[in-house]
Amino acid sequence: MLRRATDADLPSMLAWRNQEANRSVSINQHVITAEEHAAWWSRVSQDPTRRVLMFEYAGRPLGVVSFFDHDPVARSASWGFYLDHDGTTADGTALLAWTKVMREAVAYAFAPEPDGLDIDLLEGEVLPHNESVRAMNRRLGFTEGEPYEQTTDDGVVTAIPVSLHRDDRPTRRSAKEQR
Repeated sequence: MLRRATDADLPSMLAWRNQEANRSVSINQHVITAEEHAAWWSRVSQDPTRRVLMFEYAGRPLGVVSFFDHDPVARSASWGFYLDHDGTTADGTALLAWTKVMREAVAYAFAPEPDGLDIDLLEGEVLPHNESVRAMNRRLGFTEGEPYEQTTDDGVVTAIPVSLHRDDRPTRRSAKEQR
């Protein structure tokens, strides 16, 4: 389940984002300070082009999905996500959580409002070494663009743009068709 993030979620969001496994696959890889995090939240919680959602499974918060650059006129948005890697790895739910968060986020992006963004184009980026996310992106119908370099506070990072158009999403076959 995805729900809007609240002020009460900030400590978990910061702790998860600063986990080494999450930083190693992020464009900005430095440890985020509490002050940086508070300033970020102050900006994004008031920004109509952004939605920060908590991903929950079995009543437990396990991750964050962030939609940004949402343009209702162009019917597009960008997204990213991260999970409580350490917690889900420790309790054996990492693969389940990772698969569910990606599927739920994509479904949310294309779902009609008010329960979704109702967009036609979802974009993002992935680091070249993040093969597991790249493979799942392909399963979900995303296509990769040409890698590009961008400069961050942490240095130069190579990223691969990804995009998914509403019409290019794979359809799920019924159980009867799969037999």
